Amino acid sequence: MEQLEQLKRTPLFEAYAQYGGKTIDFGGWELPVQFSSIKEEHEAVRTKAGLFDVSHMGEILVEGPDSLAYLQHLVTNDVSKIKDGQAQYTAMCYEDGGTVDDLLVYKIDATRFMLVVNASNIEKDFEWMQKNVAGDVQLQNVSDEYGLLAFQGPLAAKVLQRMTEEDLSQIRPFRFKENVAIAGHSILLSRTGYTGEDGFEIYANPEDTKALWDKILAEGKEDGVLPVGLGARDTLRFEACLALYGQELSKDISPLEAGINFVVKLQKDENFIGKEALASQKEAGVPRKLVGIEMIDKGIPRHGYPVFIGDQKVGEVTTGTQSPTLKKNIGLALVSSEYADLGTEMEVEIRNKRLKAKTVQTPFYKRSN
Repeated sequence: MEQLEQLKRTPLFEAYAQYGGKTIDFGGWELPVQFSSIKEEHEAVRTKAGLFDVSHMGEILVEGPDSLAYLQHLVTNDVSKIKDGQAQYTAMCYEDGGTVDDLLVYKIDATRFMLVVNASNIEKDFEWMQKNVAGDVQLQNVSDEYGLLAFQGPLAAKVLQRMTEEDLSQIRPFRFKENVAIAGHSILLSRTGYTGEDGFEIYANPEDTKALWDKILAEGKEDGVLPVGLGARDTLRFEACLALYGQELSKDISPLEAGINFVVKLQKDENFIGKEALASQKEAGVPRKLVGIEMIDKGIPRHGYPVFIGDQKVGEVTTGTQSPTLKKNIGLALVSSEYADLGTEMEVEIRNKRLKAKTVQTPFYKRSN
């Protein structure tokens, strides 16, 4: 009998039970879906702060004199525009414009970059990067060398500031700093996140991750800081309309179709992989567009549910839920472009019933400050 493949675990696995975490299989990783409840954790991040274990994410080092030229060919955004200590959101594409992955590029210095990729894509991405390597460049998958915590929410900076002598106000959004001491542990601190709130991502030695987790939760307890699982991570990023690979982006969905046009710099000189296909798509008009939908009838749109106008299937839902912040049943759907106008009525097929919905403005949630 074939043995079931062992699920991968982060350095924080032992802490989950201690904090009441319920785990699930998430892309081959055993991760907490929630600690208290998805709604409570979601609310904490929107109003106070929440701490996530995201150590399953992948880190790939790109080093060497030709690193910049290589990355300019590999990704869609213009890496030449970022300074040392700055991060940039971008995508890697196939020749046909489909998405290999969406990722962050951290510029350490002129010849060293760190790419942070989605957990389920680490091996695939690393192979793709090796296959397309050019010039004097060395690649290293250093995912096992990092534990990663995300501390997100309006009170995150205030709580973290009490644990460090570093002036956190100097680390602006999409900036990072190495060798920051938090509660006596040296980390790379990045002002980035995936929730639509202000906050930080903390790259630490795996053996320091548990101590940092405990100390941040203890320090933030009086402020209402909670540990947060994958369930609320998904509802938070969804309300802010941040794409999830495998849903809003895939090998069959281009960054232009997914509405992350701002990461596709067709005007940069380098002939990046997929540029021709994306330029053609832009010129002809994208065949499909990602739109926000709100249910008119009672029902929750879910990933994969078909969307109809009359008898014609015009697309499908990529993500949907009952929004904890807005208390409405909403979704993102990839539909034929001619049906993407605001206010267009359509029907979502939910359990063999077609229920009315309409297209609405996105993002569903934007923080006020």
